[in-house]
Amino acid sequence: MKKKGGHKPMRLSESVFFIFFLSAAIGLTGCQQEGSAEKAGQKIDQAAEKAGKKLEETKASLGAAADKTGGYIDDSAITAKINAEILSDPLLKASQINVTTTGGTVKVSGVVDSQQSVDRAMEIVHSNQNVKAVENNLVVKR
Repeated sequence: MKKKGGHKPMRLSESVFFIFFLSAAIGLTGCQQEGSAEKAGQKIDQAAEKAGKKLEETKASLGAAADKTGGYIDDSAITAKINAEILSDPLLKASQINVTTTGGTVKVSGVVDSQQSVDRAMEIVHSNQNVKAVENNLVVKR
């Protein structure tokens, strides 16, 4: 029996078969999409893991740089403190004393008026708790 327009109606068995076929096709497509989603998820997980590792490496690198920078700041602070104490000391303020600090080692050089001035400069240097070593290159003017 034909309907107008030339299409023949489906029988119940044809309809069931068509629905079954359509369901199977959709199910398979869903499985393929799940596989793709699973792969995408794995790639995202891998990217997140790599980013995490890079973040940890960066933190470690920054920590080392901060430690190194902290050393420079400490050296600068040591030098500044010693210079300030030398300039404020009545016995040494007229002296030509240069102070540099590298890795906690203080190098003191210049010309002073007496051995007493050398001794006083060394007292100031040694009184700083962050000083690890001292190189005394002070010369007494004769």
